[in-house]
Amino acid sequence: MFDLGFLELFICGVIALLVLGPERLPGAARAAGHWVGKARRMTRQFSEELDRQVKAEEIRERLKQEKSEIGYEDIQKNVQEALDEAKDHNHLVHSEDNQRKSNPGSGTSRTPTDSDSQSSNP
Repeated sequence: MFDLGFLELFICGVIALLVLGPERLPGAARAAGHWVGKARRMTRQFSEELDRQVKAEEIRERLKQEKSEIGYEDIQKNVQEALDEAKDHNHLVHSEDNQRKSNPGSGTSRTPTDSDSQSSNP
C-alpha cells in the first residue's frame, strides 16, 4: 500500500520508540493497526462497489444493444397496436353476448318449417 521496505519500516519503529517511549508504543501500535485495518476495509468496499457499478453499466449497455438487435421497440409497438385494435372491437363482442343472453331462442339453431317437412314426404 505505501510501498515501505524493511529498512524504512525499521527506521519508523525506532523513531516511534524514541518519541513515544516503551510504555506508550504498544498502545500506539495497536491504534495504528486499527486505523490501517479500517482504511483497508473502506478501500476494499469502495473498489467492490465500483466494480459492481461497472458491471451493472456493462449489463445495461448489453441489454440496450440486444433490445435494438431484436427490434424490441417494433415488437412493443406492434403488440400495442394489436391491443388497441382489440379494444376497438371489444364492444362488438360484448353486444353479441348480450343479444344471445336476451334472445336465447334466436341463435343459429333452426326449427323445421312446413316446407321442409313436405319436401321430405313424397
